[in-house]
Amino acid sequence: MTDALRPMTKQRLYEQVLERLRQYVVEGGLRAGDRLPPERDLAQRLGVSRASVKQAIVVLEVQGLVEARHGGGTYLVRDSLDTEPVERMVERRRRLPDVLEAREALETKLAELAAERRTEDDLAAMRSALAHMAEEIEADGHGVEGDRLFHAAVTAAAHSSLLAEFMRSIAEQIAESRTESLRQPGRPSRSLSQHQAILDAIAAEQPRQAATAMRRHVRTVAKVRLLDWEPGEEE
Repeated sequence: MTDALRPMTKQRLYEQVLERLRQYVVEGGLRAGDRLPPERDLAQRLGVSRASVKQAIVVLEVQGLVEARHGGGTYLVRDSLDTEPVERMVERRRRLPDVLEAREALETKLAELAAERRTEDDLAAMRSALAHMAEEIEADGHGVEGDRLFHAAVTAAAHSSLLAEFMRSIAEQIAESRTESLRQPGRPSRSLSQHQAILDAIAAEQPRQAATAMRRHVRTVAKVRLLDWEPGEEE
C-alpha cells in the first residue's frame, strides 16, 4: 500500500533555519574550521527566536556537521551543511535502540567464540583491519571501513555460520549505528583502542575477557547524541 497520500506535515521552523544556514555556508564559501555567527545574531538576521536557532544547531551537532564549543561559538566540522532530513533522523532514532540491543547480544557471543576458535589467519585479518582503521583516522577520517572490517573479522573468527547469518541480516542497520557512533567527537580513536582490547583478549584465548571487552565497546557505541535529541515541535 502506497504512503504517498499520508497526511501532510508542517515543516518545523528550525528546519527552515537549517536550509538558510546551508545556503549561508555555500554562498559565503565557508570551510571546515570556520565559525558561524553567534546564535543571537542568527536569530536577529533570520527573524526567528533563539530557540529555533538553537534547535537547528543541535541538529547540526547530532549529524556531526558542526562543533559547539562552550563559550567559544559554533564551528564547521565539514565543508558544507548538507543535512539529513529531520524525519529520517527521527526514524533512525526510533530504531537505533533495538539495533544496539541486538548488536550487544550477538557480538558479545561472537567475541567469546572467537577467543575459543580463532586461527592465525583470523588474527591477521583483525590486525589488518585495525591498521586500516588507524590509517583512516590518521587521515582525519572516522575509521568507518576499518571498523566494519574488524567486526567482520571477529564474526568470521567465531566460525558460527548461523550467528554470521544473523549479523548479515542486520548489516544495514549495523552500518547505520556504526556511522552514528564514529561521528561523535573523539569516538574514532576511542573505538580503535577498544578494538585493540578485544583483539588482545581473542589472541590470548580468553573468552570471558573478550566478551567483556566487546560488551564495553558496544555500550560505548550506544552513547550517541541522537538518542538524547528530541525533535520537538514549534511553539
